[in-house]
Amino acid sequence: MYRNAFTMKLKPGFEAEYKKRHDEIWPELSTLLSKSGIHEYSIFLDEESLTLFAFQKLEEGFDDAALPNHPIVKKWWAYMADIMETNDDNSPVAKPLNEVFYMD
Repeated sequence: MYRNAFTMKLKPGFEAEYKKRHDEIWPELSTLLSKSGIHEYSIFLDEESLTLFAFQKLEEGFDDAALPNHPIVKKWWAYMADIMETNDDNSPVAKPLNEVFYMD
């Protein structure tokens, strides 16, 4: 497994709604993410800047090109587009982060 982290941006006033939607994550999306090789997926919110910090553990050989084309992922992105900064295809604007320290 390897670690992956990135940031996204929430629109103002949608903090509670973002949490609610993730508390009620669709079982088919959760299953898809797990079967695709994503584990220990966490998202944290900096309420001052509305920056979302996401952390995942990914299986070796994880194919990051496959999920964006899956219908369930596209449906989730459309569902979330009204409360997040998104690209033209409704995918969240995400900024990858480079790991600079790790302690096991």
